[in-house]
Amino acid sequence: MITAADANKLSCTDEEQLIWATEDNRVIYSFNVGDFCRLHILYMVEGRNHGGIILSKQRYSVGDQLRGILGLIDAVSAEDMRNQQVFLGTYIRGE
Repeated sequence: MITAADANKLSCTDEEQLIWATEDNRVIYSFNVGDFCRLHILYMVEGRNHGGIILSKQRYSVGDQLRGILGLIDAVSAEDMRNQQVFLGTYIRGE
């Protein structure tokens, strides 16, 4: 796991971050639900691929987020995450 800050990507646009994550075979995790939902739809309409997007609300504690991510990892393979948009709440409390 690497943060945007660790990867020196904080100044990049959302799409640039998604492109970088995809090229590095990573799934992107973000609280920026609106922009990444839009990007996911755009990619699907244009037939473009991405490594996967996990979206979450900031209201969850760090512990809840970690439990959700671990549940997602247990349920969905990295390969199956390709071109998928997943809401972490589904794996936190079955929302």
